[in-house]
Amino acid sequence: MSVLVNTQNEQEEKVLLAFLDSLRYSYQSDIGANEQDISAAFLDQYNKEIDEADAEISAGQHIKHEDVVLLFKNRRKAL
Repeated sequence: MSVLVNTQNEQEEKVLLAFLDSLRYSYQSDIGANEQDISAAFLDQYNKEIDEADAEISAGQHIKHEDVVLLFKNRRKAL
């Protein structure tokens, strides 16, 4: 999963990076202020995740829609 965050100022950026570091998250910073750079990075990651999802589906690692419907139906009954 990817998240693109635009902080409002340098202080917010420092706090966010410190938080990510404290939890040992891997992240990519300073991908460029250029809108084209940001769009290209987003599209590259998006396409990578789509390819990974396609590979999982091809390998049979997915949940059927009917199973999800049944899960939510049973969950509502429990509430």
